[in-house]
Amino acid sequence: VIVLVGFMGAGKTTVGRKLAHRLGLPFLDSDEVVTERAGRPIRDIFAEDGEDAFRALERQTVLEILSGLDAVVALGGGSVEDPLTREALHGKDVVYLQVDLETALARLGEDAERPVLRDPQLEARYRARVPLYEDVATVVVPTRGRSAGAAVSEILERLS
Repeated sequence: VIVLVGFMGAGKTTVGRKLAHRLGLPFLDSDEVVTERAGRPIRDIFAEDGEDAFRALERQTVLEILSGLDAVVALGGGSVEDPLTREALHGKDVVYLQVDLETALARLGEDAERPVLRDPQLEARYRARVPLYEDVATVVVPTRGRSAGAAVSEILERLS
Protein backbone atom coordinates (compact mmCIF):
# COMPACT_ATOMS: atom_id res chain seq x y z
CA VAL A 1 0.00 0.00 0.00
CA ILE A 2 1.18 3.50 -0.84
CA VAL A 3 -0.70 6.19 1.05
CA LEU A 4 -0.81 9.84 0.02
CA VAL A 5 -1.42 12.45 2.70
CA GLY A 6 -1.48 16.24 2.61
CA PHE A 7 -3.72 19.25 2.84
CA MET A 8 -6.61 19.62 0.42
CA GLY A 9 -5.33 20.97 -2.87
CA ALA A 10 -2.00 19.15 -2.55
CA GLY A 11 -2.88 16.93 -5.51
CA LYS A 12 -3.47 13.63 -3.70
CA THR A 13 -6.23 12.42 -6.03
CA THR A 14 -4.55 13.55 -9.25
CA VAL A 15 -1.13 12.22 -8.28
CA GLY A 16 -2.67 9.09 -6.78
CA ARG A 17 -4.52 8.16 -9.97
CA LYS A 18 -1.36 8.61 -12.06
CA LEU A 19 0.79 6.73 -9.56
CA ALA A 20 -1.66 3.81 -9.39
CA HIS A 21 -1.76 3.66 -13.20
CA ARG A 22 2.05 3.59 -13.43
CA LEU A 23 2.22 0.80 -10.82
CA GLY A 24 -0.74 -1.19 -12.17
CA LEU A 25 -2.52 -0.92 -8.82
CA PRO A 26 -6.06 0.10 -7.92
CA PHE A 27 -6.59 3.65 -6.67
CA LEU A 28 -8.80 4.51 -3.72
CA ASP A 29 -9.70 7.99 -2.49
CA SER A 30 -10.99 7.79 1.08
CA ASP A 31 -13.30 10.78 0.53
CA GLU A 32 -14.89 9.04 -2.48
CA VAL A 33 -15.36 5.83 -0.47
CA VAL A 34 -16.95 7.77 2.42
CA THR A 35 -19.31 9.49 -0.04
CA GLU A 36 -20.30 6.17 -1.60
CA ARG A 37 -20.90 4.51 1.77
CA ALA A 38 -22.89 7.43 3.17
CA GLY A 39 -24.88 7.81 -0.03
CA ARG A 40 -24.42 11.57 0.10
CA PRO A 41 -21.71 14.20 -0.39
CA ILE A 42 -19.31 15.11 2.40
CA ARG A 43 -20.72 18.64 2.53
CA ASP A 44 -24.12 17.14 3.40
CA ILE A 45 -22.63 14.94 6.13
CA PHE A 46 -20.97 18.04 7.62
CA ALA A 47 -24.17 20.11 7.35
CA GLU A 48 -26.60 17.47 8.61
CA ASP A 49 -24.53 15.41 11.08
CA GLY A 50 -21.52 17.60 11.91
CA GLU A 51 -17.80 17.22 11.45
CA ASP A 52 -17.46 14.70 14.31
CA ALA A 53 -19.84 12.28 12.57
CA PHE A 54 -17.93 12.70 9.32
CA ARG A 55 -14.59 12.07 11.08
CA ALA A 56 -15.92 8.87 12.67
CA LEU A 57 -17.08 7.57 9.30
CA GLU A 58 -13.79 8.65 7.75
CA ARG A 59 -11.78 6.82 10.45
CA GLN A 60 -13.72 3.58 9.98
CA THR A 61 -13.34 3.79 6.20
CA VAL A 62 -9.61 4.56 6.29
CA LEU A 63 -8.87 1.75 8.75
CA GLU A 64 -10.70 -0.72 6.49
CA ILE A 65 -8.93 0.54 3.36
CA LEU A 66 -5.50 0.34 4.99
CA SER A 67 -6.08 -3.27 6.08
CA GLY A 68 -7.27 -4.31 2.63
CA LEU A 69 -5.79 -4.94 -0.76
CA ASP A 70 -2.59 -3.47 -2.18
CA ALA A 71 -3.46 -0.09 -3.67
CA VAL A 72 -2.54 3.54 -3.93
CA VAL A 73 -4.68 5.37 -1.38
CA ALA A 74 -5.36 9.11 -1.09
CA LEU A 75 -6.52 10.11 2.37
CA GLY A 76 -8.69 13.11 3.11
CA GLY A 77 -6.71 16.10 4.36
CA GLY A 78 -7.96 15.84 7.93
CA SER A 79 -7.69 12.09 8.36
CA VAL A 80 -4.23 12.34 9.98
CA GLU A 81 -5.77 14.21 12.92
CA ASP A 82 -7.15 10.88 14.13
CA PRO A 83 -4.71 8.96 16.39
CA LEU A 84 -5.99 5.54 15.25
CA THR A 85 -5.43 6.51 11.62
CA ARG A 86 -1.91 7.71 12.38
CA GLU A 87 -1.22 4.44 14.17
CA ALA A 88 -2.51 2.44 11.18
CA LEU A 89 -0.10 4.30 8.90
CA HIS A 90 2.97 2.99 10.74
CA GLY A 91 4.88 0.54 8.56
CA LYS A 92 3.25 1.78 5.36
CA ASP A 93 4.80 3.82 2.55
CA VAL A 94 3.29 7.24 3.31
CA VAL A 95 3.93 10.10 0.90
CA TYR A 96 3.28 13.60 2.16
CA LEU A 97 2.41 15.79 -0.82
CA GLN A 98 3.57 19.10 0.56
CA VAL A 99 1.74 22.27 -0.48
CA ASP A 100 1.65 25.73 1.04
CA LEU A 101 -1.75 27.14 1.97
CA GLU A 102 -1.71 29.86 -0.70
CA THR A 103 -1.07 27.35 -3.49
CA ALA A 104 -3.69 24.95 -2.12
CA LEU A 105 -6.34 27.67 -2.01
CA ALA A 106 -5.47 28.84 -5.53
CA ARG A 107 -5.90 25.27 -6.81
CA LEU A 108 -9.21 24.76 -5.02
CA GLY A 109 -10.96 28.02 -5.83
CA GLU A 110 -14.50 28.08 -4.45
CA ASP A 111 -15.05 24.31 -4.25
CA ALA A 112 -18.49 23.93 -2.68
CA GLU A 113 -17.82 20.23 -2.07
CA ARG A 114 -15.21 21.09 0.58
CA PRO A 115 -16.91 22.35 3.75
CA VAL A 116 -13.57 22.95 5.52
CA LEU A 117 -12.79 25.72 3.00
CA ARG A 118 -15.39 27.89 4.78
CA ASP A 119 -13.78 27.39 8.19
CA PRO A 120 -12.75 30.81 9.59
CA GLN A 121 -9.87 28.98 11.30
CA LEU A 122 -8.61 27.44 8.04
CA GLU A 123 -5.06 28.75 8.43
CA ALA A 124 -4.83 27.41 11.99
CA ARG A 125 -6.19 24.06 10.80
CA TYR A 126 -3.52 23.98 8.08
CA ARG A 127 -0.73 24.82 10.58
CA ALA A 128 -1.96 22.12 13.00
CA ARG A 129 -1.98 19.43 10.32
CA VAL A 130 1.47 20.04 8.81
CA PRO A 131 3.39 18.44 11.72
CA LEU A 132 1.02 15.46 11.58
CA TYR A 133 1.69 14.96 7.87
CA GLU A 134 5.42 15.22 8.55
CA ASP A 135 5.18 12.74 11.42
CA VAL A 136 3.49 9.96 9.42
CA ALA A 137 5.43 10.50 6.18
CA THR A 138 8.16 8.20 4.97
CA VAL A 139 8.64 10.45 1.92
CA VAL A 140 7.95 14.18 1.47
CA VAL A 141 7.31 15.44 -2.06
CA PRO A 142 6.77 19.18 -2.67
CA THR A 143 4.02 19.91 -5.21
CA ARG A 144 4.16 23.69 -5.65
CA GLY A 145 4.92 24.58 -9.26
CA ARG A 146 5.21 20.91 -10.27
CA SER A 147 3.13 18.72 -12.52
CA ALA A 148 1.47 15.60 -11.19
CA GLY A 149 3.73 13.58 -13.49
CA ALA A 150 6.85 15.10 -11.92
CA ALA A 151 5.54 14.28 -8.45
CA VAL A 152 4.80 10.68 -9.52
CA SER A 153 8.32 10.29 -10.94
CA GLU A 154 9.84 11.54 -7.69
CA ILE A 155 7.66 9.22 -5.62
CA LEU A 156 8.64 6.19 -7.71
CA GLU A 157 12.31 7.13 -7.50
CA ARG A 158 12.23 7.68 -3.75
CA LEU A 159 10.23 4.54 -2.93
CA SER A 160 12.33 2.19 -5.10
